[in-house]
Amino acid sequence: MSELAPASVETVVVPVAKDLGGFGVRRVLPSAKRRMVGPFVFLDRMGPADFAPGTGIDVRPHPHIGLATLTYLLNGEMFHRDSLGSSQQISPGAVNLMVAGRGIVHSERSPQDFRASGGRMDGLQFWVGLPKKFEETEPSFEHHEREALPEIAGEGWRLRLAIGTLHGHQAPVKTFSTCFFADIQLDQGAIYEFCGGHDERAFYIVSGQVEIDGATFGADQLIVIRPGARAAVRATATSRLAALGGDAMDGPRFLWWNFVSSDRERILAARADWVAGKFKLLEGDPEFTPAPELKAL
Repeated sequence: MSELAPASVETVVVPVAKDLGGFGVRRVLPSAKRRMVGPFVFLDRMGPADFAPGTGIDVRPHPHIGLATLTYLLNGEMFHRDSLGSSQQISPGAVNLMVAGRGIVHSERSPQDFRASGGRMDGLQFWVGLPKKFEETEPSFEHHEREALPEIAGEGWRLRLAIGTLHGHQAPVKTFSTCFFADIQLDQGAIYEFCGGHDERAFYIVSGQVEIDGATFGADQLIVIRPGARAAVRATATSRLAALGGDAMDGPRFLWWNFVSSDRERILAARADWVAGKFKLLEGDPEFTPAPELKAL
């Protein structure tokens, strides 16, 4: 990255590496430099990781409140189960959206066919914060195959809109506030302009390298665009971007473990409910993730 960021760039976030039981992730949001972008309060890059035959990912059943989880795979397969009875395999380019609202439990595991053959896993996991009036909404789940998502193309670039509105198009996925997430692929030399239309905008560089006003940025960086700025992004190599943003949240959010809320006491109550066994568990997935020790919130 160039030492001096251009005027159109507000901040640059370098993810923190985490280990989730042998599977590496990079925590992009929240960070010390940026807590959220629009309603997106959390973003992990899962992998890339290569699994040998007979191995896979096992994220045991765990609870959520006050958010919607958005899973978008770049490579590999995942299988989702939740306490509503949903069972869904997800492939690259498709969208899983699970609205936790007042409370839900889910697990994410490698499906049997992937586990048998092995392969590469790579993806993005978002948490979308819910506006205060929807924090206690009824939980729900929806899945959309990649063919159902709008695709937009320009000179040297292609965009799949996974959620929200962008360039006059709207994805079929339910949202509770104005937002967007798009998977953008650029040929070397292509220019994509991040114009207005959303209060807050950023893009995570999945692969490649891009230039903005003479400053160069590489893979695994989140570039936050200054509000109101028009940023022309030029790909200096074949690149892939995860672009996200939307209206600013209606106030700060507390994040602890898998819970998000505008009210600290609500998170404490959710932890107590999980410890007491008051959340509905999963049929066909009897494992359980204990709540971690509660420290400062």
